[in-house]
Amino acid sequence: MHRRHFVQTLLASSATVMTGLPLSATAFEVNKTDAEWKKQLSPDAYQVLRHAGTEVPGSSPLLNEHRKGIFSCAGCSLDNYSSATKFESGTGWPSFWKPLDNAIVTKGDNTLGMDRTEVLCRRCGGHLGHVFDDGPKPTGLRYCMNGVALKFRTA
Repeated sequence: MHRRHFVQTLLASSATVMTGLPLSATAFEVNKTDAEWKKQLSPDAYQVLRHAGTEVPGSSPLLNEHRKGIFSCAGCSLDNYSSATKFESGTGWPSFWKPLDNAIVTKGDNTLGMDRTEVLCRRCGGHLGHVFDDGPKPTGLRYCMNGVALKFRTA
């Protein structure tokens, strides 16, 4: 519990923390029916973004994306991360040490028998991944994102 509080405190300056609120009770700017999401997204992106799935580690082409640019939500196109904050974590998922301002929200996640902090797109509520407190300076955070939940464009 102490670790989660530490991460949430660090996140508060650049993200809204929604701990304790069920996802269904949270209003997002982009709301679609499950059928609409299923039609819009690839099967893998749908499973990750709308059902908090996880892609196979090392499977995302974005893992090796090193050009200057922006990583945005594959569901609603909100810009989430800059390539300037991407780093090689060795985990098999694209990792960042900081999100863009007003890009994400977080909530507590105790699935799989562990306390984690889930990262959601601020605009559509899509599951992007999790944030951990073992990242590099200056934040010490590792935003471990599912590449299938993101799309990339050069700057």
